[in-house]
Amino acid sequence: MEGFNFNNELSGKIALVTGGTKGAGKAIAKRLLQAGATVIITARNAPEKANEKLHFISADLSEPTGTQKLVDEVLSGYNKLDILVNNLGGSETPSGGFAALTDTDWETSIQTNLLAPARLDRGFLQQMIERKSGVIIHIASIQGRLPLHDSTLAYAAAKAGLINYSKGLSKEVSPKGIRVLTVSPGWINTASAQAMMERIAEGSNITVEQASQHVMDALGGIPIGRPAQPEEIAEFVGFLVSPRANYLTGTEYVIDGGTIPTI
Repeated sequence: MEGFNFNNELSGKIALVTGGTKGAGKAIAKRLLQAGATVIITARNAPEKANEKLHFISADLSEPTGTQKLVDEVLSGYNKLDILVNNLGGSETPSGGFAALTDTDWETSIQTNLLAPARLDRGFLQQMIERKSGVIIHIASIQGRLPLHDSTLAYAAAKAGLINYSKGLSKEVSPKGIRVLTVSPGWINTASAQAMMERIAEGSNITVEQASQHVMDALGGIPIGRPAQPEEIAEFVGFLVSPRANYLTGTEYVIDGGTIPTI
């Protein structure tokens, strides 16, 4: 790709990042914007500090009506979508293992972490197929392989489902010109993660550094010695959606500092 301008490689592309107002989603949106894309972000609530270059659409993607609202607004306002980054996800279930989880806990986790991206894919794929062009990224988690049973069992199961679904979808639509990829991060050093470390530290009367070490120990250790920065996840996603990655599809990429102890 001699002479290719990496700084403007997404010029003319329309990208959507779900959960794009904070954490890794915010970093991904910023990275795609820097590459020249028109970037739409969505979440339930507007970002505290709005970036006028990012186009915000409010939507509750845990509900089918919220998903349809987002699809309709994007396609009516921008006429197409080239890049879909299904970043939205998370766990709000209580600790205590399997017995603490109600049907509602399971349903909420599955709606947010599996069904929301599946619905968005369905909403945007047809116009991608018609143009024989598009990239879909599913942000999963290493918990799809390395579940933590105490507090995120339903989340881990939903992410495992997302990884499997993503592979199956890629087999169907890659021959039609659509690349589908999964990125499974480990622990990411977001503001919410930092707040959790502070809560653990306060509740256990230890330092924040000790709380962070306890979390790394619970994961079996992180060989690189620290969580990922949101920008490190974003840089990798920026590569995957670019023309430089045109031969990549149907693959899960783990970005975890070496956390998963198997090949």
